Amino acid sequence: MKVAASSLRKGAVVELDDKLYVVLTVDNIHPGKGTPVTQLNMRRISDGVKVAERYRTTEVVERAIVDQREHTFLYKDAEGFHFMNPETYEQYVGTEDVIGDAAAYLQDGMSVSLSIYNQTPIAIELPRTATLEIVDTEPSMKGQTASSSYKPALLSNGVKTMVPPYIAVGTRIVVLTEDGSYLERAKD
Repeated sequence: MKVAASSLRKGAVVELDDKLYVVLTVDNIHPGKGTPVTQLNMRRISDGVKVAERYRTTEVVERAIVDQREHTFLYKDAEGFHFMNPETYEQYVGTEDVIGDAAAYLQDGMSVSLSIYNQTPIAIELPRTATLEIVDTEPSMKGQTASSSYKPALLSNGVKTMVPPYIAVGTRIVVLTEDGSYLERAKD
């Protein structure tokens, strides 16, 4: 199926030169002069080689037909990351290469979108947000306002992020899984 290069998102699978690639990052670049372009950083599924391609926004690429369904994350062991299809109870094992940076945000029972090709997981899409706890940050100072200043904080999954000055250790916050940035305090 042909799609515009600018419409691709992280986790999409495309076919180039009879090989499958999973999109790692997408940058839409709009220069002051000239044609806007889309920069795609991809990983070849067969051998893990990373490539970067640049397309004009009007160019089309071949999107591969893969089985993309909701799966539940079960656990991680030496074999890899284990997922289960909640409808058929089939289990799949994703490797470190496939899961990549998403591993830090996986939580037991989390529902993720898993792309499967030939009974092998090839890409993962996390939910947009995750709720995590602050395990370490600087203490809040009395009189500090909620201005645009942020302080570093360590989350329960080991990821570092920047949070407003009034956030203290033990606070549960919502972060964007795409880049780990602070979104809001958790409402639970």
